[in-house]
Amino acid sequence: MGEKLVDRMIKHSNGTSGKYIAVHLRFEEDMVAFSCCTYDGGEEEKRELDAARERGWRGKFNKTGRIIRPGVIRMDGRCPLTPLEVGMMLRGMGFQNNTPIFLAAGKIYKAEKNMIPLLQMFPMLQTKETLLSSEELEPFKNYSSRLAALDYTVCLHSEVFVTTQGGNFPQFLIGQRRYLNKGHSKTIKPDKRKLAILLDNPKIRWETFTKQMQAMRRHSDLKGHELRKSSSSVYTYPAPDCMCPYREDVSNSLSNSTGSFDEILSVM
Repeated sequence: MGEKLVDRMIKHSNGTSGKYIAVHLRFEEDMVAFSCCTYDGGEEEKRELDAARERGWRGKFNKTGRIIRPGVIRMDGRCPLTPLEVGMMLRGMGFQNNTPIFLAAGKIYKAEKNMIPLLQMFPMLQTKETLLSSEELEPFKNYSSRLAALDYTVCLHSEVFVTTQGGNFPQFLIGQRRYLNKGHSKTIKPDKRKLAILLDNPKIRWETFTKQMQAMRRHSDLKGHELRKSSSSVYTYPAPDCMCPYREDVSNSLSNSTGSFDEILSVM
């Protein structure tokens, strides 16, 4: 079923020679609740997320002496990015509204409201739910790991992978993409601390924002080539341990990287 999804996403991307970008969006209710970040829902949002925290982690967030500072959490880059923020980041990086996007995600928190701006910015966005029929998806429902495996497969074969939060899913995916792409992860991993400062600045000009986003994209491209350090996981950094034939190619690429994201942007 994963292969079927990849084939359909490639056909959906015929305007870009079958190339698409994949975005891993972690904005499910439990993720938003666990982060203790605040968004724009006011008292209603607070009641909903307080209830979600109590259901999932009984009493953990209400312990005596525990102080939660949402503003500090956001400035530390630990808040899940909203669909709107992801859309602004990608547009700022140069991806146009005709860019085919596969969105790897669970059930988005208040999707009926929060997904509107992202879909307006990228109307060619697809998910496993839009690419598969309800009958095809039925055997995977109620099995979160199976659903994640479908998302993982489509992300693996994307031209560029965009990760917005940590966890095993993006770390393993980055490593496997490095292995498949001769050492280069072809991944955008935004600096969320810097992104929070830029997005929270009401006076920032779009030209300034795009300049910062494109610098962030170039930095991600350069960091795509990384050799494993002794303390790092071989699953995230397969070179050179698991990529002996590519050792020389990877070493050369570290000094001769030409910005592969520019190539896909030229056709999108």
